[in-house]
Amino acid sequence: MQQTLTLRIKPEEAENGSVIQQHIAAYFNIGPGSIKGYTILKSSIDARGKQPLIQLSLLAYINEPAQERIIPDINYKDVHHPAQKVLIVGAGPAGLFAALELLEQGIKPVILERGKNVRERRRDLAAINKQGVMNPESNYCFGEGGAGTYSDGKLYTRSNKRGDINKILNTFVRFGADEKILYQAHPHIGTNKLPQIISAMREQIIARGGEVHFNKKVTDFIIKNGALKALRTSDNDEFTADAVILATGHSARDIFHLLHNKNILIEAKPFALGVRAEHPQSLIDQSQYKCAARGEWLPPAAYSLVQQVNNRGVFSFCMCPGGIIAPAATGVNEIVVNGWSPSKRNNPHANSGIVVQVEEKDVRALPELKKVYGQQLNSPLFMLYFQQWVETLAFKAGGGKLVAPAMRMVDFCTNRLSQSLPACSYLPGIHAAPLWEVLPPFVTTALQKGFQLFGNKIKGYYSNEAVIVATESRTSSPVRIPRNNDDLQHPQLKNLYPCGEGAGYAGGIVSAAMDGARVATAICLKMGNRGAGL
Repeated sequence: MQQTLTLRIKPEEAENGSVIQQHIAAYFNIGPGSIKGYTILKSSIDARGKQPLIQLSLLAYINEPAQERIIPDINYKDVHHPAQKVLIVGAGPAGLFAALELLEQGIKPVILERGKNVRERRRDLAAINKQGVMNPESNYCFGEGGAGTYSDGKLYTRSNKRGDINKILNTFVRFGADEKILYQAHPHIGTNKLPQIISAMREQIIARGGEVHFNKKVTDFIIKNGALKALRTSDNDEFTADAVILATGHSARDIFHLLHNKNILIEAKPFALGVRAEHPQSLIDQSQYKCAARGEWLPPAAYSLVQQVNNRGVFSFCMCPGGIIAPAATGVNEIVVNGWSPSKRNNPHANSGIVVQVEEKDVRALPELKKVYGQQLNSPLFMLYFQQWVETLAFKAGGGKLVAPAMRMVDFCTNRLSQSLPACSYLPGIHAAPLWEVLPPFVTTALQKGFQLFGNKIKGYYSNEAVIVATESRTSSPVRIPRNNDDLQHPQLKNLYPCGEGAGYAGGIVSAAMDGARVATAICLKMGNRGAGL
C-alpha cells in the first residue's frame, strides 16, 4: 500500500532515513517493520517558531517494496542527416533547452555561441577576479551555459504557466544534477556543479547530430523578402537554416544594436537597478532561524524582501546565502556585480541584489543622461543607454581594474562617506566611494528608505556590518524583442524567434529553459505543418 503524509521534524532527523521511517510508522500507528521505504515529494524549512523544523511531504510504501524515483527517459532522435535544421544564437539555458527540444522532434539544432566552452571560460573568469581584466567575449555572462553557469544555479521560478517545470528539473537530473532539486522548495545546483551538467548537455546534442560552435559571434542578419535567411559571424562564416532562435541573454547589447540598425522592431523595457548588499552569513542565520548558530543540519539562511517606497518597488533579487559577489560586466570600463553560491553554500557571507524598479519616465527625466546621449535617447535603446551610463559611473568611482565602489549600509543611508569597509567577498576588491554619485537620485532615495525598513523585518539587517556594492544592473533585459502570441515569431521578420531573458520573456534559469523549449515546440509545429523552409 502507498500512502502520502506530511511530517514536521527536526533538521537532524530529516537527514536520517531510519528516523524518518520511525516517524512514518508512528504517523500511521503501525510497526516500523511495515515501512518498506519512502519517497520525498517536497521539502521545505519552517522557521516561524522557536525551533526551525523541516516539513516533508512523503510517499510511504507500507508492506510493499519501495520504488526508486523514476526520471522519465527522453528519446533524443538522431539528426545527423536531417531534412530541417534550426540555428540557435546563444548557448545559455534558453538555447540549450531549445536544442534538446528540437532533438526530441528530430530537427537538427545548430548552436552559435560567441564565447568559449565552460572549461576554457574558467581561465577568463580567473583573469577577471585576479587581475581585473575582462574579455568582452568570454566572461560571467558570455560563454557556454550563459550567465546562469557561473551565477549560482538557482532553479526556483514562479512561471509555472510558461511550460513544464518538472520536465526541466528532470532534465537537469538526467544530466547530472542531484535528485534533491526535484523536491526542494527552492532548488539550487551550485556554481561548482553546473559546468559539468552543461557540458553533458552539449555532448548529448553533438552525439545525436546537433552542432555547437564556440567563438561564433553573430554580426549580421541576411534578410530576403522579409525573412531571415542566414546569419553571418565575426569571422565571416555564414550559416543558413529553416528558422533562427535568438537566445542571446540580457547582456548581448550588440544584438540589440544590430536589430535596431536593421530597422527590426524592438522596444524599450523597464528593469530594476541597485546594489549588492552583503552581510555576515551568521547574522542572517541568527535572524532567520532565531538561534545563536544554525548548527550542522540547517542550510545557510536566505531571505526575500520587498517594500514599497514612494510608490516604487524596492526588493531583493538573486539572494545568495553562503555566496560570493562576482564581477559580471561585459563591456570595458563598466562595473556590474552579481552573486553566486557553490552547492554547499559554505562561504561566510550572504549577499543579495537590492534593486529599485526603473520606469521609462524615470530615465527620460534625467538631465545628466541627456547631456551624455542626446538624441540617442529617442531610440528604443534608451533604457540600455541608461543602464550603461550607471555602470560607467560605477567603474569611474571604483578607480579601475574592476574595483567596485562600496559603502557601509548605515553610512550610505545617512549620507556619510565610509572611512573604512568590512571584509567583502568581491575578489577584484572594493573602494569606499559616495554611491549617491553613482546611482540616480530616485534609486538612491528608494534604497536608503528601503534598507531602513528592511531592518524592521530582519533583526540586524540595517547595520554598518553590511557593505553595499555598486552596481547590480543586469536584473533583466532593458530591451524587449517582440513576438507574436500564437507562433512566437517576430511580427516583422519571418523565421526569427526571439527567446529567453534577452528578448524579455524569462527571468532565471528555469523560466529561460522553459521559454527555449516552448519556442522550439512552436517551430516544430510550424515545420510539421509546412515542411522544410518556413
